[in-house]
Amino acid sequence: MELIKQIQNSKIQKTILVVFVGTILLTLSAKIKIPFYPVPMTMQTFVVLFLGISFGYKIGLATVSLYLIEGIIGFPVFSNSPEKGIGLAYFTGPTMGYLIGFLLATFLAGYMRHEKNNFFIFIKLIISVSTIYILGLLWLGNIIGWDKSLFQLGAKPFLLAELFKILLLTVIYKKIIILKKFI
Repeated sequence: MELIKQIQNSKIQKTILVVFVGTILLTLSAKIKIPFYPVPMTMQTFVVLFLGISFGYKIGLATVSLYLIEGIIGFPVFSNSPEKGIGLAYFTGPTMGYLIGFLLATFLAGYMRHEKNNFFIFIKLIISVSTIYILGLLWLGNIIGWDKSLFQLGAKPFLLAELFKILLLTVIYKKIIILKKFI
């Protein structure tokens, strides 16, 4: 019985460590950016999908949720914080839809565990990252107005970079899922 408790405690500790390190990765990936208006290009989508396919949807969602909470309470974890503000004021700005899309993308990417076919991995990652852009564009329309060319501003500049990130994740997918054994 004592051994079972030790194993459970060890698993909980490893999960907490992965979630914490994941939020650090998300923060670092937010700071690696190419400035665009109104949304900067970052490596966050890569890390969001990486977390989902590496550790599954539960740990992925826990990580992204903690990251969002950190930003909402004022930690400068988001891409343009603290320069463009922090906390809830920043969160509810032009990038909120994309940030909320991280949750859905992580969930969907986490459900592709143990996929064998690279074509299906690629399609699932496209669907996962698409949710980020769909929610992002819907929110962006509310912020800057529906009369603007939302696709031109909030999606088109990022498509080639996203394609590269998804291709990279597809190629390394079978190596990444080994990380789940860490927990």
